[in-house]
Amino acid sequence: MESKLSVPQGIFPLRRLPYRKNELLQAWDAADEYVLNYLADKPIPEGANLVILNDSFGALATALSVYRPSAISDSWLSQQATRHNFSLNGIADEQLSLLDSLALPAAGIDYLLIKIPKTLALLEYQLHRLRPLLTADCQVMAAGMVKSLPATAWKLLERLIGPTTPSLAVKKARLIFASLDQNMQLPENPYPVRYSLENTELQICNHANVFSRDSLDIGSRFLLQHLPHNADYRDFIDLGCGNGVVGLLLAGQNPQARLRFVDESFMAIASAQENFTAAYENRREAEFIVGDCLSDFPVNSADCIVCNPPFHQQHVIGDQIASQMFQQAHKVLRKGGELRVIGNRHLNYHLNLKKLFGNCRQVAANSKFVIFSSIKS
Repeated sequence: MESKLSVPQGIFPLRRLPYRKNELLQAWDAADEYVLNYLADKPIPEGANLVILNDSFGALATALSVYRPSAISDSWLSQQATRHNFSLNGIADEQLSLLDSLALPAAGIDYLLIKIPKTLALLEYQLHRLRPLLTADCQVMAAGMVKSLPATAWKLLERLIGPTTPSLAVKKARLIFASLDQNMQLPENPYPVRYSLENTELQICNHANVFSRDSLDIGSRFLLQHLPHNADYRDFIDLGCGNGVVGLLLAGQNPQARLRFVDESFMAIASAQENFTAAYENRREAEFIVGDCLSDFPVNSADCIVCNPPFHQQHVIGDQIASQMFQQAHKVLRKGGELRVIGNRHLNYHLNLKKLFGNCRQVAANSKFVIFSSIKS
């Protein structure tokens, strides 16, 4: 669904990514509207250095493009949606600087607009990195829907920026204003996090926005006990790789294998690449791809795909991404190739897999997770 954001800055048609038939969700929320209405009453001066964090589909960047903002995101899909919405509104790419979550904008930030992310560790990392770049009079404004705006987000702003002042709630959205305390001693940035991978000698690096930063999550632990073993497999894909532990173990079990790590999170791919390089130094090669699942992969180019699909996009829960992964995996696998999937028992992935592949075998199950295998015929 293409819908139009109507705010004092103008009327802007916007779309979400990935595209979905009969889309019912908008590409912005009431928190975006709140920010834009506030800035209409207190306009940004011409020539100000404006930085936007975690702008899900580019609504803020599109409406504020006249200020030539820098937009920082950990999501490849978010960046693509922003580019698409600029094009949809006839806005030149030169009006925006798109940066991934590990990059830094130019120093001297006058306005910092923050959409509170689902993972507060990402916000903590961002504030650590950006605080030294703020001007003394920088206007720091965070926004979110009340239901997804925990008190810990306020505390982070107070601990890393300075005193905060909340707004009244409007349409279930709230703004938080933070004033820079120049006398505050900035603590050490705790990210990335590292831990020892159990039953191995590997040290695992996790950047701030990677799932289960401090230890191996229980789903991955179960999956690692049931990885595919087939001497004929050569081309493996760790799809939705996170920190890459699945691909690391696949590489160890398959010395001749070619590995590709895929995720739409820049921090996930950075973590996976660092972990693979540390484990194998220059003895093995692998590809690390930031993108929309397997959208750009050639057909019949893989023997085995292993994935633990996410069931949420930002704060929205659903099976759309998993379904996309399964459909694309079917195209990318060679005949006889295998898709191995883990998921929570209640997600019923076997129904989708059996319909798509014509077969689905349960490999293992416990009280929380189930692992399925489907073979392309």
